[in-house]
Amino acid sequence: MTQPTAGALLELSGVRKRYGQQVAVDDVSLALREGEFLTFLGPSGSGKTTTLMMVAGLQQPDAGSIILRGKAVDRLPPYKRDIGMVFQHYALFPHMTVRRNIAFPLEMRGTPKAEASRLVDEALAMVGLPHHGERLPRELSGGQQQRVALARAMVYRPALLLMDEPLGALDKSLREQLQLEIKRLHRERRMSVLYVTHDQSEALTMSDRIAVFNDGRIEQIGAPADLYERPASRFVAGFVGETNFLTGEALGRDGNGARVSLAGVAMPVSDRFLATPGSRVSVAVRPERVRLSTTGEGVPAELVDLIYLGNARRFVLRLAGGAEWTALMQADAAEASEIEPGQTVRVSWQGMHATAFPM
Repeated sequence: MTQPTAGALLELSGVRKRYGQQVAVDDVSLALREGEFLTFLGPSGSGKTTTLMMVAGLQQPDAGSIILRGKAVDRLPPYKRDIGMVFQHYALFPHMTVRRNIAFPLEMRGTPKAEASRLVDEALAMVGLPHHGERLPRELSGGQQQRVALARAMVYRPALLLMDEPLGALDKSLREQLQLEIKRLHRERRMSVLYVTHDQSEALTMSDRIAVFNDGRIEQIGAPADLYERPASRFVAGFVGETNFLTGEALGRDGNGARVSLAGVAMPVSDRFLATPGSRVSVAVRPERVRLSTTGEGVPAELVDLIYLGNARRFVLRLAGGAEWTALMQADAAEASEIEPGQTVRVSWQGMHATAFPM
């Protein structure tokens, strides 16, 4: 049996899952620390939910091990894993009151009634619903129902809390509110959370670390800032946040990093992924890192549109060769620039903010 990693609450080692000829999860290994909020992020079909379901015990791995608090649980039924689960569509019992829904896992564990009542009261207060205990789920809003589902999953203080797209059915404003509330509960209760989402903003807002899934594998795992500022692959750069891409030719290293030729102009890039001079590369630059000027060095472009975003402005650019880029600038800086649609501008950036991926 695989030896557990010191300090890890949960460890997956070489976990695989296949459905017929389709490989859904391919050799996934990771460790979740006690009290950590770890998010699985990826497009539909990338393997993130299947991995979560194997941790929950709702799917069985074909290979590999799942270790929780030093004990292999991959062959245990869900109710023996000490894991709480929150689903996207609440999964509340419609005929039970809010109190009974929350008390249900305590009843299944034989918790004495007085103790169960106290824990339910605590859970209702924790999610901001202290006076809703006698209502039925249909008498609650979607956000309130999701709070009840969260309370039910947390009431017996499981070692690990799993959340599968729990905010996906809510509107944007409520989703953002509950993101902050879940993060607050995580911090105050020191919960260990494994969270699944396809929403990049949600992952960046809530997570201590993010595991980016693609085609059943983890492309990169790290803190939100690491994934955003230092993506390990073109896929991560394109999936986590908004990114501009432009194809060019590697020129090699210089005194400050590396340079590439883009539309015939030598431009600086990070030297994290040094490519052979003359080889093709795909250069990624975040919109907020793009600099615009009417003079000086840079890739020539035409400003085709200027979009008002309130506190910021989005510049839509057409670079030489036809590629479309965007630049994001705060309102004061944008107004001071006096750049208008139809103008020809120069597009530039600092080398540390551009990554050239070999093609």
